Amino acid sequence: GAAAAGEDVFLIGAIGPVTGSAASYGLSVKQGAQVAIDEINAAGGVVVGDKTYTLDMEFADDEATEDKAIQAYNTVMDKGADAILGAVTSGACIAITDLTAADGILQITPSGSAMECAKNDNAFRVCFTDPAQGVAMAELAAEKLGYKKVAVLYNNASDYSMGIREAFEEEFTAKGGTIVASEGFSEGDVDFNTQLTTIKGTDAEAIFVPAYYQEATYITKQASDMGMNLPFLGSDGWDGVLGTVTDAATIEGAIFLSPFFAADPADNVKAFVAAYEEAYKATPDQFAADAYDTVYAMKAAMEQAGSVESADLIKAMTEITVDGLTGEGITWTAEGEPNKGSKFIQIKDGAYTLYE
Repeated sequence: GAAAAGEDVFLIGAIGPVTGSAASYGLSVKQGAQVAIDEINAAGGVVVGDKTYTLDMEFADDEATEDKAIQAYNTVMDKGADAILGAVTSGACIAITDLTAADGILQITPSGSAMECAKNDNAFRVCFTDPAQGVAMAELAAEKLGYKKVAVLYNNASDYSMGIREAFEEEFTAKGGTIVASEGFSEGDVDFNTQLTTIKGTDAEAIFVPAYYQEATYITKQASDMGMNLPFLGSDGWDGVLGTVTDAATIEGAIFLSPFFAADPADNVKAFVAAYEEAYKATPDQFAADAYDTVYAMKAAMEQAGSVESADLIKAMTEITVDGLTGEGITWTAEGEPNKGSKFIQIKDGAYTLYE
């Protein structure tokens, strides 16, 4: 909430979709960030030099589109943003990266995973990059699951999907595997029967779908309707898929990458989940956790810098360590990349479980 008159306020300008097809991601980010803000403020705020700052957030809807992201960025900057949390989706994030660089403001995206999201010196991310996801899923498929032949179904209009797909195919092939089909679809497609028919005609042992949960919902339902019983592998965009499928059996056994597992017994995770559920009557997903860690990264940068000046905050990002929900001892490289481990989530008996 807004700070009382006379208090020093550090305003986080947040950008993401709270309407449109990707609204679930933006809402999770908004709510996860708010949990962190409320927690930090309740504990006394952020001590920076001889001042104590209260955190506040101005969240602008970008509908997960490039043009709206630019409008949203201008909105939060007009409000006096001291740092940028976002954008949430890769395309929107890329659209504002050069703008944030020109303004010299610290930008941390919780979930923009395309390489270009962190291309400038002022930009950092909390999530994994697309190539890192592709490599991790290829290693899982080839080494842990023992697959030799995999089909890929991807969004050919998405930076996110394309980046993961390219890295997956390269790594899986390097490990001796064969990509028996690589089928693209267009943004907004809801009929995947043509691509699935092609895949059905191969000897694929599994289908890798680096896409968002809405697309995964259609794909898995149509595959089931066609009598295909191949296991599915997914990227972190699958997080939330149980909330959109009409029959969880269509995704039973599917495995996707995630930095966060809500049922993790770690104390910090349990505390976050309890606070989130109390506030929003929902279980947080990885997007909420990424946003929570983003706010704590900003707090750590403020404390390390002893300043709220953008240049000082940007420099401090490579000097901090954050024990977050999505990783212990998270550090950042000068290229804006986080150092942390990954988890694999498997859907078993209609619930998310940790795959080990």
